[in-house]
Amino acid sequence: MGYRLGVDVGGTFTDLLLLDEESGAFWRHKTPSTPHDSSQGILEGVRAITAKAGITPADIAYFLHGTTVATNAVLEGKGARVGLITTQGFRDIMQIARSYVPGGLAAWIVWPKPQPLARLEHTFEVPGRIDAEGREVTPLDEAAVRAALAKLKAEGIEALTVSLMNAYLNGAHERRIGEIAAEELPGIPVSLSHEVLPEMQEYERTLSTVANAAVRPVVSKYVSNLRTRLAAEGFSGRLSLLRSDGGLMSAERAEEHPVNILMSGPAGGVTGALWVARNAGFQNILTLDVGGTSTDVALIQGLEPRRQRTTEVGHLSVRASALDVKTVGAGGGSIAHVPELTGALRVGPESAGAVPGPVAYAKGGTLPTVTDANVVLGYLPEDLLGGSFRLDREGAKAAVQTIADALGVGLMEAARGIIDIVNENMFGALRMISVQQGYDPREFALMGFGGAGPLHVNAVARLMGSWPAIAPVSPGVLCALGDATTRMRTETARSFSRLARETSIADLARLLDEMAAQTRGELIAAGVAEGEITTLFEIDVRYAGQAFEVPLTITREALEADGIEGLLARFDAEHLRLFTFNMDTPHEIVNLRAVALGAAPDLPAATLPKGDGDPSAAKIRDHVLWMDGAERAAVIYDRARLRQGDVIEGPAIVTEMDSTTLIEHDCRAVVDAVGNILITPKA
Repeated sequence: MGYRLGVDVGGTFTDLLLLDEESGAFWRHKTPSTPHDSSQGILEGVRAITAKAGITPADIAYFLHGTTVATNAVLEGKGARVGLITTQGFRDIMQIARSYVPGGLAAWIVWPKPQPLARLEHTFEVPGRIDAEGREVTPLDEAAVRAALAKLKAEGIEALTVSLMNAYLNGAHERRIGEIAAEELPGIPVSLSHEVLPEMQEYERTLSTVANAAVRPVVSKYVSNLRTRLAAEGFSGRLSLLRSDGGLMSAERAEEHPVNILMSGPAGGVTGALWVARNAGFQNILTLDVGGTSTDVALIQGLEPRRQRTTEVGHLSVRASALDVKTVGAGGGSIAHVPELTGALRVGPESAGAVPGPVAYAKGGTLPTVTDANVVLGYLPEDLLGGSFRLDREGAKAAVQTIADALGVGLMEAARGIIDIVNENMFGALRMISVQQGYDPREFALMGFGGAGPLHVNAVARLMGSWPAIAPVSPGVLCALGDATTRMRTETARSFSRLARETSIADLARLLDEMAAQTRGELIAAGVAEGEITTLFEIDVRYAGQAFEVPLTITREALEADGIEGLLARFDAEHLRLFTFNMDTPHEIVNLRAVALGAAPDLPAATLPKGDGDPSAAKIRDHVLWMDGAERAAVIYDRARLRQGDVIEGPAIVTEMDSTTLIEHDCRAVVDAVGNILITPKA
């Protein structure tokens, strides 16, 4: 037992949440992010939050971190210079890619094809061949390997990828090239495709391994620097990073396989929402994570978040498990503007970020943002972060007035227009993960978190028909809470590629057991007790001839009980839900995966004292805000003084250290047993 510290680095703020595993007490802190060096903001936050708790960094047993370092390296084109070794005849694999062009009709005319992460001049072929059964056909030409590595060394590569034909069946040639590279290119990290992604489809395997290599030096440098600086503060506990699929992995493993943390940042919010939903008794949740730069949305059904087999960052789409999170450029810092060409109001995707930030932050920002519009309308009181951060309302008014003048409308109409547009942008993202995936949003509650989520959750819930709108406890640091309350996770995959009618349970069981042993071993090596590990399996199924498959999660017991027929029945039902039709063609089992999970920390939510339904004891002051075309009398409440069962009539504002909740004039809110604010229409 000890202290668990969750840390989430966002575009505007770095969020920290410290949990005492023994007592359940927690402390939270927000500090401005330091984009030039994230570890600087983290260290400032660590010092502040440990001082609040009356402990030292040496008392922290687990440092659990969600980071966008790998993401930013891809988006900003700051990955390492990657060399690629391929099988003879396959040098152009990254250039040929897949014949898919994003966009509508004739998009290929204007679409600039992105430069591959491994350039053609840094790609070399070597003789040697493994066949489709995993047998060696042509021995590896080691002299050619050394010659290729010498040329790559002269080119100054910073990371090496080895991806050979059929290596997912037999990685002997790749392993040997890795051994030679250790001799010829000392200090250069080497990524082998059969270790990163042991699945068929050469392009996806190569691309994923190249992406892993590209961000590996960046992530390694960041993790090493963070570890060193934390050690200097006295921290000697376990450092783990959040995976894209919502699990944790050791820092050492993250340095070797950083492709698995490309979407680490957004995953924290989903895991935090899961913890809240479990404690509040909700099964189906849509998440609305609104930060300073962007909004992330996800879907949780039956306390299981939707996962996908691809991780998408910008134009890059790699084969690595990730939570199905959609992101739009709509956040508190999103800049409002009126282009001269159209004369129509636009909001985002450009953001004021942490520097200079919204005008209301008084840090040098001059352009109107969503935060400024919320301040003008009265939705965001002048005092933030428990009074330690005061907003400049007059500056915000002057900034939004430029939009009003450009549109020829009043100040309040312009501010409300900004809010309406950003809410519609969030609505569009939520439709992508619900309606477009075959889910009815009316069967889900909507949980808003992040610094600005509770400000917008009421309005967006109305657009979605998703009630109640939930503002969880500590919404501004929920991503950090997710980092602190999730569990260790690892997985491995194998290609199977066999018709279901030619497959027996014994065939599947043998491979699944081997993979389960491998993943359990990885968690044990990371310090997880063997008795705490549980194993799940995923099986990718498709109709023979299809180019895509549907992943199905299953346990070993369910597989044996239901047989192949039960698995195929589940696939048919999921295919029908996703695409509204099924086919009469045979089924094909494509890939197998084993997932090992450590024990989830047993951290129940604290129960609030019961009230009599009257929130007046939490009242701070009367207030006036603009809503639905008119000024309206409202009340501002202190969330820390609310009690279980309190009923708040809208319009109202609930403030706390890390966020602000807006309850609209035709809605009311109830505080549940664990402190969540549940908003529903008065009607």
